[in-house]
Amino acid sequence: MKTKRFTAVGLAVGLLMVSAGSLWAHHGYAAFFTTERVTLKGTVTEWRWAHPHAILLFDVKDDKGNIVHWATEFGGKSFTRNRFKFGEEVTVTLEPARNGAPVGRTLTVVLPSGEVLIGQNGPGTLSPTENPSDAPKR
Repeated sequence: MKTKRFTAVGLAVGLLMVSAGSLWAHHGYAAFFTTERVTLKGTVTEWRWAHPHAILLFDVKDDKGNIVHWATEFGGKSFTRNRFKFGEEVTVTLEPARNGAPVGRTLTVVLPSGEVLIGQNGPGTLSPTENPSDAPKR
């Protein structure tokens, strides 16, 4: 009986350790330039509110007047399902993807009212108030 209990506990601890490692990897920052930031003005097209990561989709005009569809991730924040509205103009500051795709990790979003929302921070990440020129270069 003790052997079965010991084996079950050992199996449970082993599974927990294996899954904890993959959870840590899931929340890595390697895909983003964590020492750079981009500020974009755009129009909200969708707010995907889900746990643990909410996604803000918004359209930005590039230098040539073309529409670029951006997506930026919010992590672990308790924003509401209706936090952003379709067609709302926002200013988003984010850490851009290393591969050049129009995606990023949200640092701040400024709403039309002037309210500033903090997106997320993580190891190696600029705080929303840091000057990116003071950050280490890649």
